[in-house]
Amino acid sequence: MPKVNVLNTQAQTVGELELADEVFAAEVKPHLHWEVVKNQLANRRAGTHSTKTRMNVHGTTKKAVRQKGSGGARHGSRKSPIFVGGGVAHGPHPRDYSYTVPKKVRRAALCSALSLRLQQGELVVLDDFSMSAPKTKEVAGTLTRLGATKALVVTAGENGNLHLSIRNLQHAKYIRAEGVNVYDVLKYDRLVLTVDAAKALVERLGD
Repeated sequence: MPKVNVLNTQAQTVGELELADEVFAAEVKPHLHWEVVKNQLANRRAGTHSTKTRMNVHGTTKKAVRQKGSGGARHGSRKSPIFVGGGVAHGPHPRDYSYTVPKKVRRAALCSALSLRLQQGELVVLDDFSMSAPKTKEVAGTLTRLGATKALVVTAGENGNLHLSIRNLQHAKYIRAEGVNVYDVLKYDRLVLTVDAAKALVERLGD
């Protein structure tokens, strides 16, 4: 079982924590990262794009010129896609982009992403990250000391003051353990977990 140092908010080592092999020492599978991130981004798409066909645009349906004798092409309507102001041919219309990925694949991809962060030395475990009041400057200083200026911060339960403090930081994000996902783990350079959050992830993803 891999062991990591437990730090305090002053970046001082205060203990050690053993992490479960099946969650933090799994085989790294980049193809699963790609599959799950693609799924997450697809599910976020609104799919509200819409274009007007020749049926929807405003315009006359009068035949442009007579069928024969003008020397021009045969046009039945000014709403044809070849005219300026006409309809759009084969344009996008509202649709649902979401699809599902098997639960086992999502679990394996998340374990793989967490293991990658540990392998690369980009996992930081804190003994506690509670705050008495929202203070963005204080949190920014803590993350700088931890070498985690672009970080995903994870706690076991809702930490309102910490959430409000991190919300204004451009390169950091706060999330609860139950919401940890592959996209966010890979997006940020450092993964900062509290001890309770690490245990919650093992409980959630462990066999």
